[in-house]
Amino acid sequence: MKSHQTTQTMKPATAAKKLGVYLEATPAEFQEGVVTRAELNALQADPPQWLVELRRNGPHPRPVVAAKLGVSISGLARGGVTEALTTEQIDALKNDSPEWLQRERATQAEVRKEAVRIKEKKAERADQSGQPRS
Repeated sequence: MKSHQTTQTMKPATAAKKLGVYLEATPAEFQEGVVTRAELNALQADPPQWLVELRRNGPHPRPVVAAKLGVSISGLARGGVTEALTTEQIDALKNDSPEWLQRERATQAEVRKEAVRIKEKKAERADQSGQPRS
């Protein structure tokens, strides 16, 4: 029985997601090929100029836009933001601070506060019952 290891590959969309970049803004050769785990690791360790520029200036995918604005992806959709945005557009939104953005940031802050409260409550219960925390 031969034991040979196959190279793990992924679709460009998966690799772009792992790199935190908008697939449609990547070079054609990246979009059209497959990416091996080794290639992904190399891109993360020593990013080429196109990747550095994309990460700095965008356009950024929605998860990155949401994180930069401090809101959820759902909050972006409620605010009418459904497309990728550049860093310049994100900064303009931050400066303009529209009502929807203020509302979504407040909602996100409440969600985070509630998550901390629940975590503390679980820890308190685990301490009282003598069970290890999970």
